Amino acid sequence: MPLDSPTVHDAVIVGGGPAGLMAAEVLGAAGLDVHLYDGMPSVGRKFLLAGKGGLNLTHGEPLADFLARYGERRERVAAWLQGFGPAELRAWAAGLGVATFVGSSGRVFPSDLKAAPLLRAWLARLRAQGVHFHMRQRWVGWAGSEGPTQALRFNSPMGETVVHTRAVLLALGGGSWARLGSDGAWLPLLQQRGVDVAALQPSNCGFDVTRDGAPGWSDFFRGRHAGQPLKSVALQCEGVDGSVFAQRGEFIVTDGGVEGSLVYAASALLRERIARDGSALMHIDLLPARDAAFVAAEVARPRGSRSLSTHLKSRLGIDGVKAALLHELLPREVFADAAALAAAIKRLPLRLGAARPIDEAISSAGGVRFEALDERLMLRALPGVFCAGEMLDWEAPTGGYLLTATMASGRVAGQGLRAFLDAA
Repeated sequence: MPLDSPTVHDAVIVGGGPAGLMAAEVLGAAGLDVHLYDGMPSVGRKFLLAGKGGLNLTHGEPLADFLARYGERRERVAAWLQGFGPAELRAWAAGLGVATFVGSSGRVFPSDLKAAPLLRAWLARLRAQGVHFHMRQRWVGWAGSEGPTQALRFNSPMGETVVHTRAVLLALGGGSWARLGSDGAWLPLLQQRGVDVAALQPSNCGFDVTRDGAPGWSDFFRGRHAGQPLKSVALQCEGVDGSVFAQRGEFIVTDGGVEGSLVYAASALLRERIARDGSALMHIDLLPARDAAFVAAEVARPRGSRSLSTHLKSRLGIDGVKAALLHELLPREVFADAAALAAAIKRLPLRLGAARPIDEAISSAGGVRFEALDERLMLRALPGVFCAGEMLDWEAPTGGYLLTATMASGRVAGQGLRAFLDAA
């Protein structure tokens, strides 16, 4: 396409993740001339990666509980979900020929647990609607000054092109998994145009532990237990605002800290505590199914000639990585005090010193602030430019919450863009 092409599209979508694809569906169904650009060789790459362990589409819990997962952004995200919540997402998947089921944890999956068939059916629908796809096209900003249409610059293996459109929808993702296209390179491009953005931070991420002021586990503990899961435990920690996180689940010991679903669920609270105080303290209940009185009685029960390790294993089932964690984190004298040891089993302190780098995180927080957007998700500073998905300043735990709200935001932004064109 020559640089001075007179062709002006109705809508250009930049970003081929779930938010961008959902916006394309809204606009394509309206009969608009829609062109989607993405810097990668194919769309939905992070979506496909998420499906490797079984694509978690959404969650089957009551809607009030579902909305609570979005924290301080609950009210804004709830507005997106009014038109496309968990039930609507499942109906949408069924419309693509993909049946879903609710697992024992409440999470919702495709019946075959795969992402690829759903993505293929989705792309077939979009192409049938007339959506045009342009791959290996990396957006690098605007060309020239602002005007009645948007002039967007793209770099590709063939050089730079300028694409003209009546409106644009940015769905560029956050800052995690840069190799899949979400690298946050769009932040300065929007800042240069007067858009208020918050720095990107890791979310749904692991953390490094700190012991006696030094980072990481002991060599002995790391060498024997890195990579092992702590199952059937509970985690509790307190936020900077006094809120308390308390949840059961499991997480994994890493080479230098902890990660996994239970830690991810608390990651926003832990990250904020570290930012304010330099570290965050969490407590682990190694036996959440047993009350404190039961544990205290079993620890204090006479053990005869048996070792303490054997006693804890036979009476409470504490062995392996759980037993090793007690020895890693507790002073030696605690093991001679039955009451103190029982208390530690129910409330084992673990201090975290830093979040892992953002590119290791499942998702990111930060991005375009909601104050910079109107209710249609159009940028107040840039009329005709809409934003959706993870590039907005919100976050949610894993479990289907991220994907549901991401797709819902793409739908809202797509509807807003259509209304903008209708009013032009």
